[in-house]
Amino acid sequence: MGQKRKFLNCLLLVAAFGTASCSIKNVAMNQLGDALSGGGTVFSSDEDPELVGDALPFSLKLMESVLAETPRHKALLGALASGFAQYAYGYVQLDADEIEDEDYDRALELRGRAKNLYLRAKGYGMRSLEVAHPGFEADLKSDKFAALERLGRGDVETAYWTALAWAGAIVLSLDDPQILGELAYAEALMDRIMGLDPDWEYGTLHGFFITYEMSRLGGEGDSVEKATLHFKRAKELSGGNIASYYVAMAESVAVEKGDKELFVSLLNQALAIDIDARPDWRLSNFIYQRRAKWLLTRLDWYFF
Repeated sequence: MGQKRKFLNCLLLVAAFGTASCSIKNVAMNQLGDALSGGGTVFSSDEDPELVGDALPFSLKLMESVLAETPRHKALLGALASGFAQYAYGYVQLDADEIEDEDYDRALELRGRAKNLYLRAKGYGMRSLEVAHPGFEADLKSDKFAALERLGRGDVETAYWTALAWAGAIVLSLDDPQILGELAYAEALMDRIMGLDPDWEYGTLHGFFITYEMSRLGGEGDSVEKATLHFKRAKELSGGNIASYYVAMAESVAVEKGDKELFVSLLNQALAIDIDARPDWRLSNFIYQRRAKWLLTRLDWYFF
């Protein structure tokens, strides 16, 4: 209720002082930016994923409109990075995967759109990091280790969404050598925040590395073993209630091992999660349970 009241007060300020001085307008827009960037749980806990999918584009465009007036609003930039990355995956890329067999051309179009949304998210995330650490992006490409040393635990969330969106765009750009060449930067960013706060957000970073360790170029050691350790830690930190970890383990490790029984078991465990047990994880769990159901229809495709 307090957040909603703050949001309404911001709107009243904008309306009341629309013709006032720039300083008053900036105060109002900054307050509106604070309210918008702090409203993530409204979406993540909603019981109607389709409603969220319909509402997200409007919400993101509203945030971009406010950002145009407050271009250095760090929290708003970070929220846009998170919002565009999640929308790209949950409402564009997954659709592309599911329709590929029936409409390959449309799937390609959707993947192109998802790539652009990921790059948009990465751009906002990098701008947010630039506000806190001026010159960070240029420094990352000239001396990435020195640049990464500038990051602290307060940067973990924004850096995560930046690196995740960057990696997402790269995965969808296998025919673009220029973007593929940036993988080392996204990887280094993820490795840095893993070192800063490995157990952040109920194992979210471990969840990323379940998949990434299986495709890391030049990685040392047994990739299956490392991915499995990340899965066990993510499961422990989340109490086993985040479906994405099971789906990641199924799509990466089980497929790599050719273990159909493990694949099915992991996806069934994802489907067994009560999405109402943790309302703040409801949307994520719904999306990944949808993914699990679809993957179970493709056993013959993964396991000959």
